[in-house]
Amino acid sequence: MESRPDDLVPPAMHKPAIQCAAAEDASLLRSPTVSSEEFMQFKRKATTILEEYFSTDDVAATANELRELRVPCYHYYFVKKLVSVAMDRHDREKEMAAVLLSSLYGDVIDRPQVYKGFGKLAESCDDLSVDTPDAVDILAVFVARAIIDDILPPAFLAKQLTCLPEGCKGAEVLHRAEKSYLSVPHHGEIILQRWGGSKSITVEEAKAKIADILEEYLAAGDIGEACRCIRGLKISFFHHDIVKRALTLAMERGGGAEGHILDLLKSASDEGIINESQITKGFNRLIDSVDDLTLDVPNARRLLKSMILKASSEGWLCASSLKPLGPEPKKAVVEDDAAVRQFKAKTLSIIKEYFLTGDIIEVMSSLEAENYACSSSYNAIFVKKLITSAMDRKSREKEMASVLLSSLGMPPEDVVSGFHLLIESAEDAALDNPAIVEDLTMFFARSVVDEVITPSNLEKMEEEAGRGKPGGSSTGLLALRNARALLGAKLSAERILRCWGGGATGKAGWELDDVKDKIGRLLQEYDCGGDIREACQCIKELGMPFFHHEVVKKALVAIMEKRGKDERLWGLLAECYGRGLITPNQMTKGFERVAGCVDDLALDVPDAGKQFCCYVERAKKGGWLDASFPNGVRS
Repeated sequence: MESRPDDLVPPAMHKPAIQCAAAEDASLLRSPTVSSEEFMQFKRKATTILEEYFSTDDVAATANELRELRVPCYHYYFVKKLVSVAMDRHDREKEMAAVLLSSLYGDVIDRPQVYKGFGKLAESCDDLSVDTPDAVDILAVFVARAIIDDILPPAFLAKQLTCLPEGCKGAEVLHRAEKSYLSVPHHGEIILQRWGGSKSITVEEAKAKIADILEEYLAAGDIGEACRCIRGLKISFFHHDIVKRALTLAMERGGGAEGHILDLLKSASDEGIINESQITKGFNRLIDSVDDLTLDVPNARRLLKSMILKASSEGWLCASSLKPLGPEPKKAVVEDDAAVRQFKAKTLSIIKEYFLTGDIIEVMSSLEAENYACSSSYNAIFVKKLITSAMDRKSREKEMASVLLSSLGMPPEDVVSGFHLLIESAEDAALDNPAIVEDLTMFFARSVVDEVITPSNLEKMEEEAGRGKPGGSSTGLLALRNARALLGAKLSAERILRCWGGGATGKAGWELDDVKDKIGRLLQEYDCGGDIREACQCIKELGMPFFHHEVVKKALVAIMEKRGKDERLWGLLAECYGRGLITPNQMTKGFERVAGCVDDLALDVPDAGKQFCCYVERAKKGGWLDASFPNGVRS
């Protein structure tokens, strides 16, 4: 089943194919740079590689041999040759061909080459039918299998159909793949088992065995045994499901499960049991479904981001090849959920204790210990409860609430969401608190002065309230207008800071400042020639892992002030991250805080913005930051 002579015809003579290729990938239009003689040599070697593969069933050796040919522009021919040879053989070879394609995809053969290879097969189906009478049905199964295995996009069917003449057998292949195989109930299982598949194991059986392996591994902790069981399943094309299920289980179990799961996946990757393509596919599948998972695991998005950073920093995951993990979707906070009700009860207890002790660090520790600080929804509810509780008390507690709000370092959008909750309930709250407009006015204004939110945040809140959106009560709207008017007055910041007497936090406020001073002195001593192990020990002895973002912020600022001439502090951050002393969440928060103050830093360091962008890129390459972290400085 050699290729037709027209494989060597210049691209200009293939007008339909050119149009089809253009629809899929512009790179397919480029003419290969190798000579026809070299292409003929590639064809001979590809045929030999295929014959050896069908004899040995060694996927790894086949991948290495194909990679060593170093002509990726002709991998489409390998795809075409593999399928056309398998069509003339038994079901065993057909299944082997499908497994090989899935294994090579991404790692060795790029997506456009797979697409082009199947396009060539559809074009040559009339010729293939001469030697293989049932070529249409066999090729339809191969196309359907490629779509099931995620190596061919479903859009291939419609796009390729427009490139084929009406009534040709290639068009019949595409119609049959869609109508007879991909549209029937349980089509995935049927297609996977068409040629016997993984020793006749069904998809459901495979999923059940995967679940058993993972459960047994978490119970016993035997990585070697778990890897042997995974290899024994002989479903290399389905390993992405192992990755997805393992990561999901880690998020659902929490605690030490995450570390055990990541260790297992790393070992499976290092030993070549799960290839890079399947690992990437598994992570991408979880990225696609993470929003659904948040119904059971509220901080699933943050946990997934953390695992991506850890995996990429260990070198077994290429974060840049993943789909972007976008920001958490904005949605209304559901305040009657059972988990939320439990959080509210704990929040009230935390706030009451804070008003008694003034211990800001204890509040941070309590929120971090319960993972509440990772959820935007919980942050918004905490803001609402904090201010509502303070408004029922005296000026001392109101001042303490403002100080706590500025110390927590919550994302501005979370604080704004909390303010929206306050505005929504303002009408009802006014029945018990006649002075609610004045109180809300001062809290809104104070949050701007303390740089908890920006003036533009306040302006947008007023616009939304004025348009009559949910939460646009007259009480809340009046408070927002008063706050903006107050902020526009001369010397308003000084007046707003003294509105509740200021300094009422006493020891707690000074305690947080002391911690910041200790971090500053620690970094300064290390930068002057201190020992890195001693510096890490001092950071650990602070006993505030939830405040390590301050270490990141101060170190970055110091590095930029020195114009990057001193690498010691960057090395300290790398050491802390490598030891797990600074978590991915704290590292990200530290970079976010620097991004927020770059404009001020630029007054002393004119190229601060440019430097920061360089350090963000450097951190991404080191696996410290997620690929979705913005390169530019937020305005």
